[in-house]
Amino acid sequence: MILRLTLLALMAVGLLGFGTVAWISAHPPSASAGHHTVSAPKRQIIMLARDVRAGTLLKVEDLTSRDAGAGKAAAQTLTVADSPAARRSLLGAMVRRPLLAGDILHPADVLRPGDHGFLAAVLLPGMRAVTVGVDMISGTAGLIWPGDRVDVILTQSIEDPGLPAGRRVAAETVLQNTRVIAIDQQLAQGGDPGAEAGKAARTVTLEVTEQQAERVQVAASIGHLSLAVRSAEQSRQAGAPPTPVWAGDVSHALARAPAAAPGHVLRIYRGTGEGKEFHF
Repeated sequence: MILRLTLLALMAVGLLGFGTVAWISAHPPSASAGHHTVSAPKRQIIMLARDVRAGTLLKVEDLTSRDAGAGKAAAQTLTVADSPAARRSLLGAMVRRPLLAGDILHPADVLRPGDHGFLAAVLLPGMRAVTVGVDMISGTAGLIWPGDRVDVILTQSIEDPGLPAGRRVAAETVLQNTRVIAIDQQLAQGGDPGAEAGKAARTVTLEVTEQQAERVQVAASIGHLSLAVRSAEQSRQAGAPPTPVWAGDVSHALARAPAAAPGHVLRIYRGTGEGKEFHF
C-alpha cells in the first residue's frame, strides 16, 4: 500500500514539472520583464583626423577612430584596429600617399619606424640625416616629435680675459626651420604616451643639406647645442639668420662690467718641461 502511494506521488510530481516546462515554453518572458540582451563590443578602427601629405610623419593629433561597422571580414583585416598600442606604433610613421580627413588607415598606407629603408624613405632628395646630442633642457624636455620643425641654437663661452664680461658668452641660431625625423634610436620615441615617465631623449636626428650637416658638426665642437620648436605657422618660414645675442644684451650688470685691464705675462721655462705663466 505504501509503495503504491509513493509511486502515485512521484507520477504526480513528474506531471506537474512537465506541465510547468510546457507552460514556460509557450509563454516566453518579454523584453519588458527585465530580460536584457548583451551586445558584443564594437570594433574601432583608426582613421585620419585631418588631411596629411605624402611623407608626413604621423602625430597624435593626426589620428582618430570610428566604428568598423558590419563590413566583410576580409575588408576589416586590411584596417588598423584602434588601441593604445596601435597608436603608439603609428607615432612617427611616414605616410606613403596623400590622405584626407576621414580616410581609413590601412597598414600599407604607412612605413613604420624600424621598417627596412624607413630613414632613407623619409629624407627628401638630396638631403642628409645628422644626429644632435641633447639633454632634458636642450631637447625641450622630451616634447619634440618627429615631423616638428626646430631651430638649432649654439651657445658658447669665449675664453678671452681681454674681453669685457658682457662679450664672453654668446648664443646664435646656426640652423632654421629644420625638420626632425627621429628621436633617439627608436625613431618615434619623443612624446610617446607609453614611454617611461621622466625618460628624456638623448639624440635628435635632423634632416639637413650637406652644408648644414657640416655646420652642425662644427657648432657641436664649439659649444652647447639646443633646439627651439617652431610653431605650425612658422614651419615654412625661414628668414635671414638673427644676429648673435651676447651676455651683455641679456644682463645689464654684465654689460656695465669693465673690461679686464691689459697686464703683463711672464713665462718661465725649466729645462724641457712646459712653461709656467705669471700674470701681473
